[in-house]
Amino acid sequence: MSLDRADSTPKSGASRGALWLVALLTLGALVVRLPFLGDHNADLDEQLYALIGSQMLQGQLPFVDLWDRKPFGLFLLFGLADASGLPAPWSYQLMATGLIVIGALLLRRLALLLVDRGTATVAALLYIVLMTIYGSHSAQTEAFHVPAMLAMALLVRDIRHPNALRRAWFAMLIGGLALQVKYTVFPQCVFFGLWALWGRYRAGRTLSQLVAIAAGFAALGLLPTIGVGLFYLAIGGWEEFWFANFVSFFLREPAPMGRFADDYAIFLLPLMALSIAGLYTRFRMKVAENGLTYTFFWGMLGATLATVFLPSTVYAYYFAALVPAVLLVALPFLDGRGPLGMAPLLAAMIASAGLLYLPQRFEASQSHRAAMEKLVAAIRPHVDSNSACLWVFDGPTALYTATESCLPTRLIYPDHLNNALERGSLGLLQIDEVRRILGTRPTVIVTADRPFTVQNEQVLAHVQTALSRGYVVIAEQRIHDRGLRVWLRRDLMGSSR
Repeated sequence: MSLDRADSTPKSGASRGALWLVALLTLGALVVRLPFLGDHNADLDEQLYALIGSQMLQGQLPFVDLWDRKPFGLFLLFGLADASGLPAPWSYQLMATGLIVIGALLLRRLALLLVDRGTATVAALLYIVLMTIYGSHSAQTEAFHVPAMLAMALLVRDIRHPNALRRAWFAMLIGGLALQVKYTVFPQCVFFGLWALWGRYRAGRTLSQLVAIAAGFAALGLLPTIGVGLFYLAIGGWEEFWFANFVSFFLREPAPMGRFADDYAIFLLPLMALSIAGLYTRFRMKVAENGLTYTFFWGMLGATLATVFLPSTVYAYYFAALVPAVLLVALPFLDGRGPLGMAPLLAAMIASAGLLYLPQRFEASQSHRAAMEKLVAAIRPHVDSNSACLWVFDGPTALYTATESCLPTRLIYPDHLNNALERGSLGLLQIDEVRRILGTRPTVIVTADRPFTVQNEQVLAHVQTALSRGYVVIAEQRIHDRGLRVWLRRDLMGSSR
């Protein structure tokens, strides 16, 4: 009996330590993300993902019934969040928070390959903070696919592992699932596959065996997407699936700023500083560590850069994907056992915490919530779920869900119909769809005084003419420093549903 107790004590202590670690990282994630939790307007794109996800539970399908070019798996995740019974945005924001914590735990596991437990834990906290700073503060796609990339890294890094090939098979399947969240993770999946193949080459596999393994990797990685494609083929929606997923991406025009806006250099300074400091410390100060693992981390960073810059237009929140690889290559600098002691780690934590601007973010979030409530109160009496539809020409997509309005178009995301860059990428002319929508005489239209993107001037002029002739402003609010107007059809003034 005493031997049993002696054997169980270390396991029990390890379990308690793991629980405390999860609790610490969860608390850190909740504190950092607190200003945004419950705010429909914490970000923009996720409002569309949540709307399509919730509509899936009512039998509507992405690409066929509601259009976007993101993969099916992303909408499925938001549908699962909605199925939890929690109201949006709490449902998907808490799911994203959980995945941020998982990402932090996976990053810590990778960091332990080079540094002590204390440094690795602080690096995990830095991951939570930097993901928030770089745009994954609510439920952007990076919050979902970055943990998958970290899981792949853990599985394939050790090419000498006795089960290296089996682990690589599993990693490729994870990569395939991540592709169903965002296709631009493809370069990272390729890097992890090549690293695993290199390991099999080092283990003495023949060329024919390597080709067979590579084919198996590709098949596993493509399996989830092939499965989705076969589903759409079976229901007669293949053309819509193919166009949205693999054609429209290349038809969208690049933004005037290109892949690198002028202000990105300043925005990326913290990540660049950490990367350079890590490399300098590694080679200049002769820090002892696993050279192969450190090389692997730099390969991760290179592959992630390819992911970020793969689209013709790069938005600032894409850079969140760089956070884990940057932290891993910065470990020689951050290591508390290094020549500079704890100073770099403390400096990084203080600087990152300062960049959060939590008081200002909390104030903005409260302002968003109050404005959203007033917009919903102004719109809801005039719309229903049948034929009296709201149309958000420019504004929060979440208004559809919050007001329980019917949807006037399958192109429900405002950006798809007002953004000039989307002119040739939708499979129809924007102006034709706008004319069709206005022909149904939506009861309420929402507009903004300052666009986020380059506008289609023909569409904008047509909408403005329709508004001046047949609609009247009944409410105005500000969200994200934009003036939003609620326009009610003129013949409905004085009436409500």
